[in-house]
Amino acid sequence: MSQATIVTTPCKINLHLGVHQGRDERGYHRVDSVMVPVALFDTVSVERAPELTVSFSPELGIPAEKTGVWKAATMLAGALGVQPLVSVHVEACIPERAGLGGSSADAGAALRALAELWGVDPLDQRVVSVARRVGADVAFFLNPAPSLYLGAGDVLDRTFPGLEMPVVLVMPRAEGGSTPESYAEFDRSGEKPAGYEDVCAALGAGDIRGVAARLHNNLAGAAMALCPPIADVLGWLQERDGVLAAQVTGSGTCSFAICESDGAAREAASRAKTERGWRAWATKTLA
Repeated sequence: MSQATIVTTPCKINLHLGVHQGRDERGYHRVDSVMVPVALFDTVSVERAPELTVSFSPELGIPAEKTGVWKAATMLAGALGVQPLVSVHVEACIPERAGLGGSSADAGAALRALAELWGVDPLDQRVVSVARRVGADVAFFLNPAPSLYLGAGDVLDRTFPGLEMPVVLVMPRAEGGSTPESYAEFDRSGEKPAGYEDVCAALGAGDIRGVAARLHNNLAGAAMALCPPIADVLGWLQERDGVLAAQVTGSGTCSFAICESDGAAREAASRAKTERGWRAWATKTLA
């Protein structure tokens, strides 16, 4: 039996998500995205096999061929001129349809593992090109460091020093809209985004309170229109003692709060679960 190549990948939150009206030739919006990795992890293992197989635990409930991991494996194999004779397994803890990048994290981690297996740098332009074709956030997970991505949210502009911040993640039990549905709703009702330079400056300076004061997501309104309980979570978080600021991440349904301390994050997570019945995690951004 061949030895597995294993990659552990964090999720992400958007400190700034600025979506612009209009779409490019691929059908993507122009997006300004400041993302930071967060310590909630999936694990992807890859080993050589007679044919390509992709599995998830827990199961996703969709055919493997429809997943980003399958697309990543087949597209990278094509780009490198090899056969995708591998077995890929994902142990998933990052919730799906949360705005935390779960499927993108898995695809990015699979690309990192496959690049190692097939003897190329994960940041080789062939790998980056495949990541961008698989999905807008996938390139971030090739090197999950605090970063500003432009273009469709898939073109790296700059990275920042790691900044460890206590964070609580909270999401309602209700199902939200898909990412395409959220962008369609944005097209009907979305507002122009704020600029990203102020939050970038605060992140670069390691100024936690400055970062918290500049959280922005102009896709949040669309997410809440499709899933009104998101607004309940966000309002509840904003009223918690020890919370510096809260915002929806990505297209939802998860909201996050930057907290004054690890204890404040744990307290908020505990109350969210016991008092409101929501899903919650006390965690931190990764330095």
